[in-house]
Amino acid sequence: MAVKKARVFPLSTTATLVLSALTVSQANAAGYQIAFDSVSGLGRAYAGEAAVSDSAASMGRNPAMMTLFDRPEFSGSMIYFDAEIDVTGNSAAQSSSDIIPSQFVPASYYVHPLNDQMAVGLGLYANYGLGTDLNNEFLAGDIGGDTELFTVNINPAVAYQVNPMLSLGAGISLVYASGEVNRHYGGGADNFGAQPSDKILSWDGDDWAFGWNVGALLELDESNRFGLSYRAGIDLKLEGTFTDFSPGVAIPGGGSTTAVSNVPLPTIAEFSGFHQLNDKLAIHYSALWTQWSEYKEFSASSSDCSINGGICFLKPEKYNDSWRWAIGAMYQLNPAIKLRAGFALDEKAGETTLSIPDQDAYWYSTGMNYQLDDNWSFDFGLAYMDRSDESFAETSLFTANHDYTAKGYLLIVGAQANYRF
Repeated sequence: MAVKKARVFPLSTTATLVLSALTVSQANAAGYQIAFDSVSGLGRAYAGEAAVSDSAASMGRNPAMMTLFDRPEFSGSMIYFDAEIDVTGNSAAQSSSDIIPSQFVPASYYVHPLNDQMAVGLGLYANYGLGTDLNNEFLAGDIGGDTELFTVNINPAVAYQVNPMLSLGAGISLVYASGEVNRHYGGGADNFGAQPSDKILSWDGDDWAFGWNVGALLELDESNRFGLSYRAGIDLKLEGTFTDFSPGVAIPGGGSTTAVSNVPLPTIAEFSGFHQLNDKLAIHYSALWTQWSEYKEFSASSSDCSINGGICFLKPEKYNDSWRWAIGAMYQLNPAIKLRAGFALDEKAGETTLSIPDQDAYWYSTGMNYQLDDNWSFDFGLAYMDRSDESFAETSLFTANHDYTAKGYLLIVGAQANYRF
């Protein structure tokens, strides 16, 4: 790539990233959290997740629920979401459609009762994720571009029934996380003898980290129970390659270096209730809290990024703790078919930006469980997520301050197979 002249970028020019999920885009609502951990939960908008225990997937939210199983069980799910999120500016060059890539999201779980009081289990799933991809020729390419997060959570757990009313559970998480960010010249291409889609900078990194989670289940009787779960935050230290494609961004003369970024996965706490009203109808609800105030910025650093005092890029973020509220119901239509429905509100956690278009999200979900025989059952789920319209402003080095609107929806479908040994 020919470069006519070098130019020093201030810190406000540089990129943004965030982190984690199972090849998953930022699609559920607040920040970069995701909620696509089971299809049985999808059909009820994930209401009652810490108390319902209708498949082995329940151990991922509250390990204490494993004491409710009297036989070993495996659950494997696949969820697909089609995202239609658009960012609209004051011109076609400042607009980009379908900025969240559609994805498949897998998950699997196994629960094994050891005796009447103790059970163990293993989950493979994700709690966080991000993926946005704006047009490579987007005019504000220095703050647009593409951002991706990827994490896998390997979560062994154990549960113990203290007495007929109280069960406790705990798990350890081994999390693999990787992230990638690319930013483009966009409207500044002419200043550098470049094309709008040419990269200004890129970064990718990964890390392994440990975390933990605990849960409690209170059974008032066979028809009424409450669940409480807590997942501790994890501080990830992503290490990878930062590349300055244009001398003056961070590295004198340009080039590549190893850069490190500290990224938090926030603490999560959930309270749920489940009530079997009669032989056919049950209701359930959840309140889920995420400590998003832990997330204040995304940055990467290296001694080779000497132009900005060791900072390769920096993007301040403004986030507050947020809540997710959900309510749902299940109806036993006949011995083989159970119907599900749910509604949820995911509150946005931070200020909307081009790289993280955070929005309030309203879930409308339906689903069913089909009991094939004593061993096999299958879950199917469908949800429509209506994302609120969010207006925001961002400042680009090349295009100054501009107003944008993010709006759209997601359609989510999934299937899950459950086998009892």
